[in-house]
Amino acid sequence: MFNRWADTWLDPGYRSWTIEPTLRAVSCPVLVIQGEPDPYGTLAQVDAIRRGVGGAVDTLILERGGHARHASMPDEVLTAMARFVARLTDGAR
Repeated sequence: MFNRWADTWLDPGYRSWTIEPTLRAVSCPVLVIQGEPDPYGTLAQVDAIRRGVGGAVDTLILERGGHARHASMPDEVLTAMARFVARLTDGAR
C-alpha cells in the first residue's frame, strides 16, 4: 500500500497538483499539527493552510516527533487537541 501511495505522489504528473485552490471552502476551525523534522511535510504547507483556509486556523509546530506525532508524542498532541476542542465547545471562538 505504501509503495502505491508513494509511487502516485512521486509520479511526475502530480508535481503540479495542489489542494490550495480548494482550501477556501474549508470554513470550520482547523488545528494543524506539524513537526519541523518531518520528511513528508514542511512548514510551507502549514503556511499555505493558514493562508488558504476560509475559517480559523490554529497551529502547533513541534520541534521533534517525526511524521507520526500522534504516535511519537501522544501527550503533546492529545493536549493540543483537547484545548482546541474545549475552546470550540466553550464558545470562545
